[in-house]
Parts: sequence; structure tokens; C-alpha cells
Amino acid sequence: MRPLEISPLVAPDPAERAEKKPAAGFTDALADAVKEVDALQTQADGESSKLADGGGNLHETALALEKADIAMRVAVKVRNKLVDAYNDVMRMPV
Repeated sequence: MRPLEISPLVAPDPAERAEKKPAAGFTDALADAVKEVDALQTQADGESSKLADGGGNLHETALALEKADIAMRVAVKVRNKLVDAYNDVMRMPV
């Protein structure tokens, strides 16, 4: 996860603004989150495959599966909120 940046109370110099890279947009943040969920799912699959082959650790497998499950539930809730927000915007009178 990225550390939070605290913005200064005074505006930075134009030279300082030119040196900084632009902040990641919503699409980038969403893509990063989906990649993290995918990585957790892949890790859980790998751990369960190792356990099924007779190796691995039951505790680590259970933790990996639970992390993947929680990440997927959060991703589904975020998706549902985004769809609800989109539908609310589309129902607004112009």
C-alpha cells in the first residue's frame, strides 16, 4: 500500500510542482486494487495446490484462503457501490 502524503499548507514552488509526478488517477488505483486481489487469489491457489500434493502448511494455506476471500468480498462490495453510484447518476434529471 502507498503511504499517505500530507500536503503542505503553503503552495509549493512551480519548480517543485514540475519535479513531482502526477498523482495516480482513480482508474490506476482501481487497477492496482484488482491486481492485488488477483495476486491474493493466485497465492491461495498455489498454497492449496501445495497442500493437495502433500506438502505445504495447513495454517499458511488457511490464512492465504481467508485473505483471498476477504479481498474478494471487499472488491465485490466496492463494485456494487460503484454500480449503485452509476445508476444514481444516470437517473438524475438533466
